[in-house]
Amino acid sequence: MTENVVFTGAVNAVKEIWEERIKKHNEDLKREKEFQHKLVRIWEERVSLTKLKEKVTREDGRVILKIENEEWKTLPASLLKLSQLQEWQLHRTGLLKIPEFIGRFQNLLVLDLSRNTISEIPRGIGLLTRLQELILSYNKIKTVPKELSNCASLEKLELAVNRDICDLPQELSRLLKLTHLDLSMNHFSTVPSAVLDMPALEWLDMGSNKLERLPDTIESMQSLHTLWLQRNEITCLPETISNMKNLSTLVLSNNKLHDIPVCMGEMENLRFVNFRDNPLKLEVTLPPSDSPEEEEEKELFGLQFMHAYIQESQKADDQINCPTTLSTSINTDG
Repeated sequence: MTENVVFTGAVNAVKEIWEERIKKHNEDLKREKEFQHKLVRIWEERVSLTKLKEKVTREDGRVILKIENEEWKTLPASLLKLSQLQEWQLHRTGLLKIPEFIGRFQNLLVLDLSRNTISEIPRGIGLLTRLQELILSYNKIKTVPKELSNCASLEKLELAVNRDICDLPQELSRLLKLTHLDLSMNHFSTVPSAVLDMPALEWLDMGSNKLERLPDTIESMQSLHTLWLQRNEITCLPETISNMKNLSTLVLSNNKLHDIPVCMGEMENLRFVNFRDNPLKLEVTLPPSDSPEEEEEKELFGLQFMHAYIQESQKADDQINCPTTLSTSINTDG
């Protein structure tokens, strides 16, 4: 009995030793693999950095990283060694995300990552206080972080053709230098209040969205000179649009407008207007022009059509408001 106990104890001791050795061996293998992976990452980052350096150019005194039609789904951390970059132009690279360390590129003036597959904007974007242009059109972005409002130098923001953006945080109204905003081909059903409150905005494109109407407060956009609203579902225009004294270009083609407000005839600075492909209730035909150039000008600038339509609309209203005259005319003919 004692011999069996001793034998069992010896077996267990040997087993423990072997288990400990196997455990240590496995840990050594794990550490070796981790070390090998680390070496591979270091090597890959060095190779990537070398490739990135080859894409750096100087134009007009700016240091620019320019990549197009090459696969860069992610950007390596080694990119931080190029912190002097002032502009990124990465197009059609398949980039999946803006790196979290983007905020460390304090010299960036232009960030152009259009035509990629980016799905979100990191909150760190707000650290780029010198950024003047942010171009993220043709991506897969759905929301915009409020931290973007901290980019105090931003003058141009393009988010066109992301398809699913439907609102903007109110904080973006703090972008006091923003003059150019492109929100076309998204999913906006109303003009965001943040946009209405942007004090310096001069150029706005909200074409190809789901807008059904413009708010009465559209008149608050006193700096706006160009407004693109083509391919929406707008059925009527507010009277307050005539108070937009600086508006010179207004595109409303392919909407559901039934009428043109009479007050628009008072918009003296309006130079280009387009009401094509709307179900307007009055049919107005302009007299033929003497030359093809004049015909093209009428087609292009559309102001003659707008004023002619307003005149016809006023005539129709006068007839409605003067039934006696209409009745007398009918009786005379009889």
